[in-house]
Amino acid sequence: MPETPPRLPPIAEDAYTPAQKEALADFRATRKVGFSGPWHVFVRSPELLTHAQRMGEYLRYRCSLSGRLSELVILLIAREWTQDFEFGAHRPNALKAGVSEDTISAIREGRRPEHLNAEEQLVFDFATELLRGKRVSDATFARAKEKFGEQGCVDLAGICGYYSLLAMTMNVARVPPPAGEERLPRFPE
Repeated sequence: MPETPPRLPPIAEDAYTPAQKEALADFRATRKVGFSGPWHVFVRSPELLTHAQRMGEYLRYRCSLSGRLSELVILLIAREWTQDFEFGAHRPNALKAGVSEDTISAIREGRRPEHLNAEEQLVFDFATELLRGKRVSDATFARAKEKFGEQGCVDLAGICGYYSLLAMTMNVARVPPPAGEERLPRFPE
């Protein structure tokens, strides 16, 4: 598949409106990370950017699930939406958090990883059921509630929803993968 140009490429900061500059300043004060990927798209709607990044700050850095499990779920979401930037940006984070290269490769290829521990299997099942079937079975919910509690179930669903929002927005905007990262394989619809 040939590369397609971004629909909503980054806007030069010196061309930002006052509301965009305010949203960027709030982002930098809150997140203390680079302004890239989805944020270059969301800045076109400054209030949405502010609310989205604050939710993401909680879900990524302070939610009740470990960083390893959160990053695993983020990769599953990126794969489900075939979102190159999200997968490429979170692949190194997942490795650093303890997700194995074999697991990452399997997700990239659209396969269920073979060597998941019990927690990883549980979040894989929960996220996959929610993303593909739009529901979570009673059995999977009961296992998740027992392991992670009600807050963990809500946080897990929140991660799925939040990173799906980012993936959808970046797919609409055609955000390319980060430098040095490959596009995800495209599968037949």
